[in-house]
Amino acid sequence: MMNKKIFAPILTVCAILLSIGIAHADENLSPIPNISDQWRFEVTPYAWLPTIGSTLSYNDRYVTTASLDANKVLSSLKSGAMIAGEAHYGNWGVMGDFITATLQKSGTIPITIPPGSPATLADKGTVQSTILTGAATYTLFRNQNAYVDGLVGARWVGMTATLNLALNGTADKLSDSSAMSTVDPIVGFKGRYRIADSTWYIPIYGDIGGGGGTTNMTWQGILGVGKTFEKWLDVSLVYRGLYYDMRGGSNNGLLQKTTFQGPQLSATFNF
Repeated sequence: MMNKKIFAPILTVCAILLSIGIAHADENLSPIPNISDQWRFEVTPYAWLPTIGSTLSYNDRYVTTASLDANKVLSSLKSGAMIAGEAHYGNWGVMGDFITATLQKSGTIPITIPPGSPATLADKGTVQSTILTGAATYTLFRNQNAYVDGLVGARWVGMTATLNLALNGTADKLSDSSAMSTVDPIVGFKGRYRIADSTWYIPIYGDIGGGGGTTNMTWQGILGVGKTFEKWLDVSLVYRGLYYDMRGGSNNGLLQKTTFQGPQLSATFNF
């Protein structure tokens, strides 16, 4: 686990790798991986700074949204870790992605209580999320300029949503929490497109799924730009979105919808 004090320096390290790589890039390198009957592996630690929004409901009546923009996400992040990896042999492969984060948002809501007196209701929403995506992959297309894998797998999510309410100026308080987990099948694709026969490339990723115990739908998408600096190192900057739509109803808990979207800086180590 890493806290907010060490999360920001990861961005600095990746930026340093980027500047070093520009000075030492080999023009003969290609960002398109070779396909052969040998094992190849990728490990990708990354720093993702998304805007995060989570809609919470209480007894199907009270609804609030815990929303954090990218400028505040570090100060609101209580803990988190992010890493991905792949292993390939020939056209076949497996991939995995792990994210965990705890976020918290506090605020006030103006209300009117009988007999018409104005008041404020203090609310604090906390969402702890762990998301693990795993899939089998198969190379559908590869040439010197493009590479595309199809993927079939599943995404597991475990979330705990907590809602605390307090009527300001009184001792009246209310607290409720709900934990859930679900596994959803997903299908999708991932790949790279080489830019002008260079070491620059466009990374792409997309998946969609649903049908788990409490899930209507989940999807994820990635698009950006990357560069291969050495055979063992790629660096990419992408925009990433991840969405979950949970089934409503008091029997299914507080969490309704959660969206993560924002820039991600990654360093991929190949071996």
